[in-house]
Amino acid sequence: MDAPPTQEDSLPFVRVAGFLEAMQLNAPRIVEANLDEGFLLLTDLGTRQYLDILLHDATTAPQLYADALQALVTMQRRGSAYQSQLPPYDEKLLRFELSLFHDWLCGTHLEISFDDALEGTWQDCCNLLVANALDQPQVFVHRDYHSRNLMLTAEDNPGILDFQDAVEGPLTYDLVSLLKDCYVQWPTNQVWQWALDFYQGLDGKTRERVDEEQFRRYFELMGVQRHLKAAGIFARLNHRDGKAGYMEDIPRTLSYITELGPRYDELRPLIDLIETRVLPGLEAKA
Repeated sequence: MDAPPTQEDSLPFVRVAGFLEAMQLNAPRIVEANLDEGFLLLTDLGTRQYLDILLHDATTAPQLYADALQALVTMQRRGSAYQSQLPPYDEKLLRFELSLFHDWLCGTHLEISFDDALEGTWQDCCNLLVANALDQPQVFVHRDYHSRNLMLTAEDNPGILDFQDAVEGPLTYDLVSLLKDCYVQWPTNQVWQWALDFYQGLDGKTRERVDEEQFRRYFELMGVQRHLKAAGIFARLNHRDGKAGYMEDIPRTLSYITELGPRYDELRPLIDLIETRVLPGLEAKA
């Protein structure tokens, strides 16, 4: 890996790689590192990306997701020894991530102006989502645990990539990243069954604190935060970095939010914004 120090600090990657190795998870091992010059020699996890396999053959999904969910349970259990050494997924970071949807997708891309009323309902939504994240048990969070960062490997599947932004944060964040993926979508009932499989694998103490109904609320509202962030990042990648390809993933990403309308009256103003202004605006600009 060639990561010039002027462009990227490789130390978090090296540190988190060490944590994952100590957890006996399958992530690239650091063979040699020259952080002063930005060179790392890593073990290779191959070229078989989860996303490519899932899109080619959906019958592989049950086994691939079972492996990924088991690895996630392991990351949270064994990661408890390391999570305090990670940056916190705190209110400041959560609110910054939400601002990406407001500023880059609604503002820069769609030129939607927020009047006082809309700004007020937006802040109410942000308050709801931030509180939901901070209220959850805090665990070791990969922060980008999805089909583009998981590799199918012959042993100890999956291989785990792109972990340098790991934080100490909400129980359900990585789970919703995996199951409500911005790049591949599964039926709602299947997603919830996989989420329940994960829930049943949690330790008894956590399940005593978080019953199934509370867990579902944590999971679904965490997804709203994640998907607003992702939609904003996709717009930023387009405008700031000239990477337009991600724009086509925004409607799928936002559909995870709009499908929650019947279950959450608190999300109605946000869903109205998405359905009446954001999605039509995206279509008009496509």
